[in-house]
This record gives sequence, C-alpha cells and structure tokens, in this order.
Amino acid sequence: MKTTTKNLFISFLSTFCLVLLLASCKEKEAKTAPVAYEEALAETASCDCKPFWFPHSQTPNPKEGKGSPFDTTSTTNCIFHQWSWLKFLYLTRPDTHGNPLFLNDLVQVDSKMEVIPQQTGANLVLTDTAQAGAGAVLKTNPTLSSDGKPRTVFYGIFIDSTLQTAANTFKAQLLDSTLPASNSEAFPVGSLEIKSSWVSTDAIPSNEIGNYFVTQAAMLQQDGSFKNTSVALLGMHVIGVVENHPEFIWATFEHQGMTPLFDWNALTASSTTDLLLFGKGSTTDLSGITWSSGAPKTPNQAYTLFQFGVPREKGNTFMSTSQSEPENYNNITNINACVAGNLTDVWNNYFYNGSLWINMDGKTPEEQVALLISLGGNLVNSQPGDATRGSVNAANSTMETFVQTFQSDVSSINNSNLVSCFTCHNAVGHGGATSPLYISHIFSAYVEAGKGKTLDEIKTMKLEEFHTMLRAKSN
Repeated sequence: MKTTTKNLFISFLSTFCLVLLLASCKEKEAKTAPVAYEEALAETASCDCKPFWFPHSQTPNPKEGKGSPFDTTSTTNCIFHQWSWLKFLYLTRPDTHGNPLFLNDLVQVDSKMEVIPQQTGANLVLTDTAQAGAGAVLKTNPTLSSDGKPRTVFYGIFIDSTLQTAANTFKAQLLDSTLPASNSEAFPVGSLEIKSSWVSTDAIPSNEIGNYFVTQAAMLQQDGSFKNTSVALLGMHVIGVVENHPEFIWATFEHQGMTPLFDWNALTASSTTDLLLFGKGSTTDLSGITWSSGAPKTPNQAYTLFQFGVPREKGNTFMSTSQSEPENYNNITNINACVAGNLTDVWNNYFYNGSLWINMDGKTPEEQVALLISLGGNLVNSQPGDATRGSVNAANSTMETFVQTFQSDVSSINNSNLVSCFTCHNAVGHGGATSPLYISHIFSAYVEAGKGKTLDEIKTMKLEEFHTMLRAKSN
C-alpha cells in the first residue's frame, strides 16, 4: 500500500512537472515567436477591416516592423490589403478642422525630392501635370465643368521623415562614392511615399462636390504665378516599406465613379451618364487609354481596364498569373465592403483599387535584396511561378490612365505583357546601376539632381528609359 501510494505520488509529481514544463515552453514560444497578425484572418472565408480602425478620427498607424504581421516567414494575401486600407485611413485621419494627417505631418516634395516651399493660404502646392510613363496630361470631361471647359489634373508628392532622412544619407554616400552605384542598401521600415492627384473643383458638378475631399492649393498658372484654388482629391498612391519588404507595398485608392470598368464579356467600356473622365457612350478599343503624339487617341474616354488591377480575359475569366485568383480579388472586394460599412465621413467615397508587392516568404533580408537585384528591371514579371503578388496589373485611372497596357488591342494582352507600378519602378537606376533604392524614382532623380542635372535633363533621361523599356516589352 505504501509503495502504491508512493508510486502514485511520484506519477502525480511527474505529470505536474510536465504540465509546468509545457506551459513554460508555450509561454516562452509566445514571447519569442513573431506576433500573430490579430487584424488578419487565418485562412477564413473573408478579409475584413477591424473595429479598432474606427472612428476615423482615431485610426491608428498600422504595425510595420518587428512584431508586425509581416515579421514572419509565411504571409497571407489578406495582411497586405489590411495594411493598405489601414495606412490610407491613418494618413487621411482628420484633425479637428477636417484636415487629413498627410497634409499636416508629411513633407511635400517635387519629382526630384526637393522640398516644395509652401504658399500662404494653401495646404499644398500643385505644379506637376505629367503622368507616369510618357508624361501624358489628363483632362476632365468638359461636359461636367461649370464653364463647359476641361480641367487639367495635377499631382502632388509627399514623403515622411523616415524616407527623407534615409534619402539624404544615401544620396550623400552615392555622391562621394562611399556607396557604390550598384549596392544592397534599401530604405528602412516605415519609409513612406504618397503620390496624389487633384483637380480644380470647377471640373465637378456643384451637387457632387460634397462627395470629395476639398482643400485649398496654390496652383501653378500658365504665366508662372500661383493662384490659390479650391481643389478636389481624385486619387492616391500609398507606398510604404514594411518588415521583409524593401520593395515597398504599392497600394492605390480612387474616388468612386470617375471611370467605367471595361467589360470583359462584352469587350466594351460604357456609361449611360457623363463621368468625370468619361463622356457618356461606349468604346470597344484602347484608344481612350492610349497616349499618342501628345494627346490621347480618343479624348474623354478614360476607363479602368482591370478592376482592382486583377487581369481578366475575354469571357471575364481570371487570367492565369503569378497571383492566385479569385482569392486576391475577393479579399479586396470584402475589405472594401467592410470599410464602406464602417466609415461615415467624406473618405467613404474613396475605394481601394489594389496593391502590389514581391513574394519574400522564407527569405532573409540579404536574400530579399539579392532577389530584387537579380530581377533588376523584371520585377513586373507576372507569369505563374514569378514573384510578383497582389494586383499584378495595378493602375490608378488618374495617374496611370494611359499606361494600363502597352498593347494595341485587348486581344493582345496576356500574362507576359502585363503592366504595373513595377514596370517602371524597378531595381535599375540611371546608367544601369542596381539597388533596391532605385525602385523610388524620386530618389533616383534626387541623386541625379545632386550631380548637377536639371529637371528637364532628368525628365529626358526618364523618358528615354521609358521608351527603352517599352521597346523591350514590344519585342
């Protein structure tokens, strides 16, 4: 009996110790392993926003570094969409006067990353009208303007202090040759760029102005002077570096209802009413989104080729690309609906049109940089097996209107010639130097300006590089 009791006691003690040991191991694992992404859904049916994102006046900045959802060797598609929406909401978080955070806290720069002096009575300065690629100029539907004349769309660039500080350091190192032209440096986590599109409120019917974020801008006039003008925000790129993604996440947002979607069943883009960038009627070709000889082939017919930047084919089926569908498309649809159901201010009139990134799962920081450099000018490659992820034909209808495709007709578009931010934003700089730093065009221009090149010379260089890339894509 004593022996039995002793054995039971020893057994109990061993079991108790084992339980304590397992609990201790789990506690240690919880403390040392990457923090799970509480905002993400672990392979559930939908990708949602979260209650703590709202109200909009209290939206927090998303986690981006160590302990963030990206601090892992295996990401989910959803966390990139959640970062994109949460970052946009944070940047547009209104103060007590209704001004968004990005106008209060970020630095406005020009296309060569020089700080733009602010003008009295204006929240931003607008001088740039050149779109991506060939420098096309977008004009609005004159039918909707107060005087029946089209208005030119302007662009503004903003950066945060993290990117600005790093850019100053890297520029100085490149100019004094302590950093080689081809190098493995990358912008740190938290680095942020914004590109935004604006138009005079005269372009928008008076009964619709209340649906846009409106502010005062010092707008450049033809005579070189500035005039304070009421402007409406049309679109925004949100471009940020997070843990394990030195290539930046490239997210884009637009105001609703500016363009129709191309119908991949009927192979037609149409609208029964006049829209801001599309006159009522229909079109069956690419002429409305093609820039040629200094003008669009067909003015006033801009449309969105691929909803959410997700490529489709005739018959409206998803194209086979490097990104699994319909998961990516459904996640964007779901999170847009979730935000729309929770957002109550003017920003509810803007939607998320997708984002783009490179698959870095399982790679060390050194391997991530090596991948970007090895891909060089081919970050855009989006066939099955390639590393591009997300909306692999991402475009904003107000900023990449005329570079949504480089093909002459829709039947020629396939997974070998898709176009996205990575078509031009890649790891190759001026003169063929390679580095993740050159994915930022404004940084590349910043360095060239430091070498004494003028803005016109830099624009010419960019245009030549664009045409070289275009010729390569056409072959």
